Amino acid sequence: MLRTAVIGTGSLGRQHARVHAALAAEGRAHFVAACDVNEETARAVAAERGVEPVCDWRALVGRADAVSLAVPTETHAEIAIPLLEAGVHVLVEKPISRTLAEADGMIAAARRSGAALMVGHLERFNPALVALRPHVRAPVYFEIHRVGEFTARSLDIDVVLDLMIHDLDIVQWLVGEGTEVSDVRAVGIPVLTNLVDAANARVEFASGAVANITASRVGMEKIRKMRFFQPHDYVAVDYVTRYAAVSSLDPSGASGRPGVAHRRLEVADVEPLRAEIESFLAAAESKTAPPITGGDGRRALALALRALASIHEHDARTGINSLKRRA
Repeated sequence: MLRTAVIGTGSLGRQHARVHAALAAEGRAHFVAACDVNEETARAVAAERGVEPVCDWRALVGRADAVSLAVPTETHAEIAIPLLEAGVHVLVEKPISRTLAEADGMIAAARRSGAALMVGHLERFNPALVALRPHVRAPVYFEIHRVGEFTARSLDIDVVLDLMIHDLDIVQWLVGEGTEVSDVRAVGIPVLTNLVDAANARVEFASGAVANITASRVGMEKIRKMRFFQPHDYVAVDYVTRYAAVSSLDPSGASGRPGVAHRRLEVADVEPLRAEIESFLAAAESKTAPPITGGDGRRALALALRALASIHEHDARTGINSLKRRA
């Protein structure tokens, strides 16, 4: 069995540790360590899950075959590259890194060693989207809203890299990963931090598809909804309630006139994080490409950075905000 570990045991890392422990209890893997720079945190999570506490991730080389990396984005490449070079399989939380150069370094390290590099774009494993995916064909227009209440988590990155990147990844995946993005226009504002807390982006693809995406981390309620149109279909997804439906023209309505046929899709009761980690470990064991590769993560990051660049250009042109510039 693969020996596994979790690096970074904050709020999200604790959830990774929970799933790794459950898989270990089922004989699917051997969970060996919980690692965090904060010794107290590492010891608490390790004790809860019955594994060894570790404060230096370097100590895991040779002792773990596969790791979940749930540390701040700024340290993703710093930790992932040496691990990948040592042959350790890495599931890194989104975004893959801060910069495209860092992402390229991680991808190259995985290629050289043959280790699996997977990026945790969790929404791809949401049961509603899993149920919908086989019904997607040539989407034309997306309207997406992702709103969350303010928390102290992930304040090292803008809302575009924190929340919107989920939908930037999904849209590229559904339109077709090889479809070129022809234009990105975005606006954003700082509300409670000196970074972008709320943003809207309009993404146009060479295929003609258009996505209008709104993301905010200063809302009063949690909203995770996507609607899109494709030839003869209207599609609706609610990630929170795990609802997916397709509405299309019904030529033979009950009245004898054309009507609308509404199909609510059957959605499996599956935890997305568990499905994500299971797929990562399966790829590591079989030495095959994971379902969300480093290249996928890089594409999502590239589009997010284009959106952020557009936000800063709009800010400079209008002078309506005072956004902190990232080096």
